[in-house]
Amino acid sequence: MELPFDGAISDYYENHAPQPIRDAIRRADKDDILNPAYPHSERMKKKSYERDMERVQVELVKLQHWAKAAGARIACVFEGRDAAGKGGTIKRFRENLNPRGARVVALSKPTETEATQWYFQRYVDHLPAGGEIVFYDRSWYNRGVVEKVFGFCTDEQREHFFRQVPEFEKMLVDEGIHVFKFWLNVGRAEQLQRFIKRERDPLKQWKLSWIDVEGLKKWDAYSQAIRETLDRSHTGHAPWTVIRSDDKKRARLAAIRTVLHALDYDRKDTGAIGAIDPAVCGGPDIWDG
Repeated sequence: MELPFDGAISDYYENHAPQPIRDAIRRADKDDILNPAYPHSERMKKKSYERDMERVQVELVKLQHWAKAAGARIACVFEGRDAAGKGGTIKRFRENLNPRGARVVALSKPTETEATQWYFQRYVDHLPAGGEIVFYDRSWYNRGVVEKVFGFCTDEQREHFFRQVPEFEKMLVDEGIHVFKFWLNVGRAEQLQRFIKRERDPLKQWKLSWIDVEGLKKWDAYSQAIRETLDRSHTGHAPWTVIRSDDKKRARLAAIRTVLHALDYDRKDTGAIGAIDPAVCGGPDIWDG
């Protein structure tokens, strides 16, 4: 089977990844958590996950019904390292929602025209109208992390971004938009293992990009940029929710529960939503670089 980027991910794993990362992948059993700092040693059991997910799905349907009736506007921003599970988490949010009122915004790189506009402008164009839930699969925080790591912006442009982003988000909140910012974080061995699986799966190879391949070599640069971004954009009006996503099942439930607990929708069943695991989901203090 022909591998994307001439098998660059497998080559990195076999010849360039730090030895402890390679060892962790090689000796892991199917359900093992590869990150030794993760608070659980095994992944959530499928039966428990499916039971809990079914319950929160019912609550999400109630939430959307309330949002439509009340004209509420909800914006969920998903950021994180490559392969951290952003797309899969968004998919579970939308699984049983009416797609007309629950849409995904996943923007490609700016066009020549967009590159001359106010940096936030193309994201503003996709903000939710009344009754809508919008999921940003990556967002304006590209400037804080990816653009910094790959030199796609200048230091001056990034500083300008950090000066503006708290006020930009405050305007959204003052306007009445419910803003949720999720940072999904995954350990280095888990990330590489997920990339290897994508590389070898013809149905998932499309998810890989040159940025993913090159990003494997830039773990420390990403860590530094992420830490700074979390520190400089975590505010009272628009806080970050950090989710340790080495276990996708726990991460998906944590993100959904965060939104459900935060909003006062009709016929809300707190017991059905379930508790948020504070070891997996919290503020920037639980981020593990």
